[in-house]
Amino acid sequence: MLERMSTFFNKSKTQSNPTVVSRENHSLSFSLVSRDAIKVVQTLQKAGYEAYIVGGSVRDLLLGLSPKDFDVATNALPSEVKALFRRSRIIGRRFQIVHVQFSREVIEVTTFRSNEKSNSDEQPKNTDSRQKTNSGLLTRDNVFGTLEEDAARRDLTVNALYYDPSEEIIYDFADGMKDIKNRVIRIIGNASTRYSEDPVRLLRVIRFSAKLDFTIETGTAKPIRKLSSDLRYISSPRLFDESLKLFMSGEGLSSYKLLKEYGLFEYLVPQAKNLVRNKSINADSLFEQAFLNTDNRIKSSQRVTPAFIYAALLWPSLVKLTEAFKEKGNSPSYSLNKAASEVISRQISITAIPKRFTIPMREIWDLQLQMPRRGGKRAERLSLHRRFRAGYDFILLREQAGENLDNLGEWWTLYQEASIEGREKMSQNVSKTSKRIVKNRKSKTKNAK
Repeated sequence: MLERMSTFFNKSKTQSNPTVVSRENHSLSFSLVSRDAIKVVQTLQKAGYEAYIVGGSVRDLLLGLSPKDFDVATNALPSEVKALFRRSRIIGRRFQIVHVQFSREVIEVTTFRSNEKSNSDEQPKNTDSRQKTNSGLLTRDNVFGTLEEDAARRDLTVNALYYDPSEEIIYDFADGMKDIKNRVIRIIGNASTRYSEDPVRLLRVIRFSAKLDFTIETGTAKPIRKLSSDLRYISSPRLFDESLKLFMSGEGLSSYKLLKEYGLFEYLVPQAKNLVRNKSINADSLFEQAFLNTDNRIKSSQRVTPAFIYAALLWPSLVKLTEAFKEKGNSPSYSLNKAASEVISRQISITAIPKRFTIPMREIWDLQLQMPRRGGKRAERLSLHRRFRAGYDFILLREQAGENLDNLGEWWTLYQEASIEGREKMSQNVSKTSKRIVKNRKSKTKNAK
């Protein structure tokens, strides 16, 4: 194996020989590695190819974490990989990869890639170039290369670790083991250049810092704020996917704080830019509480949905716009619906929130208007609404963030715990209170005349 590796080392123009970490000198447990990933590596190696488990799964196992998935890197071309596995398919246009399907798991297999322009006849048609815009944004990257070149083009040092399960050896190309030990996030190469090539790397640095509780290395952190506006070059579907990784991976609050610190949050939710800074609107407290609640639900293995977190992130903007429409003489219901349409429309141009989430968002917001009106039979009807639980949780969120709703959340909590007779009595009491308020208003109006 080491002899075969040396032929790749000698070809490298961008990286020196990696540090070879034997099984006696690392903490990665072979027993915790996916059996399916090992099968893929062994099948490729038996066919004469280089193959390694790579990236996040290696990093997480070294940290004692459970990897979400396992990726394999190889010098076999996508077509060659596909030929070895019956249940596999080539996917992707910008990056060609192969998904190998097992009963419960999909192993993603990627061919080694290079930063150099290729003249090889082995490159697939229409993919043998590495294309950039004038700003440095990478638009095509299907150039196949050597193992060292593949390591050089990875984004973070902690992700440039290659594990060979056959030998139980780790190949470290960028001092990733050292950075894991020191709990540091460091980008490979010139940080400004790497961010310009793919601005999503700005978000990945934040995400991994939050996820792993690692410090961002000074040279990696320095250009982030300056290049934050490059996020506008990222397509809205891709930015939505990256946002979910930030917001809904169990470290949303830490991610939010880092996004604010480095000036990135305003490019993910532009409508909230000025509202976060306005302490009177309470937006910042609402966002922090929403992320905290979401993190706690994830850690408790409870269901979470992007609809709720985006309903919270857009709520202050919705309230402000709703009030503007009401001031023009529109009804509360019309104003809310019109504001919801505009707020969502503005956001999906940034992060393409699918309709399956925007519809529940609107229903959660609509319930905020309806749930205070709970007298008579209204409370019973509202409790049967398909989004009642989300609407109720949103009421609690608003109160937790400091908004005064006259103990509305507590009322609905008691209502759900009460017997049928108790619920009827609670609704009757609300009706009586509402009538007294209306009567007092009429009396004040009459006396004023």
